[in-house]
Amino acid sequence: MNTGDKSAHEVLWNPPPDARARTRMGDFMQWVARDREADFADYAELWRWSVDDLAGFWSAIWNYFDVPAYSQPTEILADADRMPDTRWFPGATLNYAQAVLRMPGLADGDTAVIAHSQTRRPVHYTAAELREQVARARQGLFRLGVRRGDRVAAYMPNIPETLVLLLAAASLGATFASCPPEFGVRSVLDRLGQIDPKVLVVVDGYRYGRKSIDRSAEIREIRTALTGLGQLVVLPYLDPAAAPGPGAISWDQLVAHSGELTFEPVPFEHPLYVLYSSGTTGLPKPIVHGHGGILLEHMKSLALHHDLGPGDRFFWFTTTGWMMWNYLVSGLAVGSAVVMYDGDPAYPDPTRLWQLASVSHTTYLGTSAPFLLACRKVGVSPRATADLSALRGLGSTGAPLPAEGYRWVYEHVAPDIYFASISGGTDLCTAFLGGAPLLPVRAGVMACRALGAAVHSIDEEGWQTIGREGELVIGKPMPSMPIGFWDDADRSRYRSAYFAAIPGLWRHGDWITIAADGSCVIGGRSDATLNRGGVRLGTAEFYSAVESLPEIRDSLVIHLSDNDSGADELLLFVVLDDGRFLDARLRERIAARLRDELSPRHVPDEIHCVREVPRTLSGKKLEVPVKRILRGELPETVAAPGVLADPEALAPFIELHAHRSGASAVVAAIDS
Repeated sequence: MNTGDKSAHEVLWNPPPDARARTRMGDFMQWVARDREADFADYAELWRWSVDDLAGFWSAIWNYFDVPAYSQPTEILADADRMPDTRWFPGATLNYAQAVLRMPGLADGDTAVIAHSQTRRPVHYTAAELREQVARARQGLFRLGVRRGDRVAAYMPNIPETLVLLLAAASLGATFASCPPEFGVRSVLDRLGQIDPKVLVVVDGYRYGRKSIDRSAEIREIRTALTGLGQLVVLPYLDPAAAPGPGAISWDQLVAHSGELTFEPVPFEHPLYVLYSSGTTGLPKPIVHGHGGILLEHMKSLALHHDLGPGDRFFWFTTTGWMMWNYLVSGLAVGSAVVMYDGDPAYPDPTRLWQLASVSHTTYLGTSAPFLLACRKVGVSPRATADLSALRGLGSTGAPLPAEGYRWVYEHVAPDIYFASISGGTDLCTAFLGGAPLLPVRAGVMACRALGAAVHSIDEEGWQTIGREGELVIGKPMPSMPIGFWDDADRSRYRSAYFAAIPGLWRHGDWITIAADGSCVIGGRSDATLNRGGVRLGTAEFYSAVESLPEIRDSLVIHLSDNDSGADELLLFVVLDDGRFLDARLRERIAARLRDELSPRHVPDEIHCVREVPRTLSGKKLEVPVKRILRGELPETVAAPGVLADPEALAPFIELHAHRSGASAVVAAIDS
């Protein structure tokens, strides 16, 4: 975004004068004033307290939300100055599923889950029905031998059964993980193969847009490869009459018997689920999140920052491979009903999500910046095509939203809506930048750093900066920071991923500018990890798929994004074996391989042939320097010649940038 454009940051929405009396954040401030005798004049003072007094703030969150616990903590945090070795709420025992299924403010007969799908008719659960389904799934998992510490995995879409499975596993103290069914075999095995699940629940297939997609062949491969798998459970989703097959049982068999809904008391940091975030080398990182940290962080974020509670219907368009799915289902913990959707958000036309928000009486809708920009580009005006009278909040994530996107929201969705563009990540399973209902919304700017999140921008020397771009770091611990990585007993991989670059600080991998008023602008990724639509795509798994094709000797993938225009490009460069040519047929084979083995998000926008991939003397691919060259930076500033195995390998990328920027240079070394 062009931060020098004065009109870019104009105020588009102001909180009403009585916002402190009407919002949950205001109510929390009043509660703290009564309980702690601490009065805060504004959000800035509240945020400062939340990061200066971690124990005071997080104990206030624990008490304000009346967290159901089997035993109370002996202290709030131990070893606070030893990040990442801080221990939160030692001595406390609780269960995430119990807190979620409490559903404060929802009576037994109130709607708790509304689910729409392209594959089947809508499904609604009342609060009582949801608890009953979880009790049945819990009994079924218990019969299959699932106990505390075991893993339960899902190859399932964003449907109620996946939510039920998560809560049933959590109630037993088992650890959950999920992959959406659009993931190919390799993507699934790279993830679930690391955790050795005892039970895997799958769907037979699904519909997306006009296509029916059968997953039976993929399921057979996955089942064979997961050698430690105890039981396969099949939900006949695409074909309701489909049999589960030899050695498998059906979902109906799993939930055939009811029983008492009980919960295993577990420590605050007991593993709840494993999320996966891919880096530039190796398998996707298996990030382990704990019961207590996720519960506290999500209640704080959803209730205070999104202003969600009883009476709300919370809808975020997501898949089960994105942390926003985990974020969505926690809406139940603050008393909101959740709205789920499985299908193409632009089918049969780009108004699909807005129509779903209308028929479900959604009060808070979450989506992605690319989706909002796509609606803008094709001329969609939701307020003219759908009844959005119930909608009072709108959220966006996955990428920075440019100022034009903000203006489109207020012109074409609603002029008086509370809008929040948020940023965070799988690594913390939350947003640590975003909005607050007590702060104005300004075009192209995230209003604040989240409560309890000590986010800072630091320069090359390690000093905090205000008003200019720097590296995004988190300076103090947060409860939802990962317990660690799976099978990383000494936490060495965890430390290396976030704390090795800047000891004592969490380095997130984004560029950020923090203004004097606390508002923030994300400038993009500072590392080489790809990020499309909020889902991180690891280059390691990308290269593994591409380079398995016999024609391809080497490859390099670069993600370019432009916050001003909303442009988002994935560029693939391939080195071919002698005598091979990059023709239309090979391009389609590459696209098909990435789509089938990984996901549709991995399909590049452009594929180019180069003679050589730039590498360091030690053999590492130079993703970041190439990305910076393609953004227009001078080659001599992005990589020292002495570290390059062949300095001439950068020439094609220099010429490609000149060609794409309108210069007269001919890209002689590209596609030759």
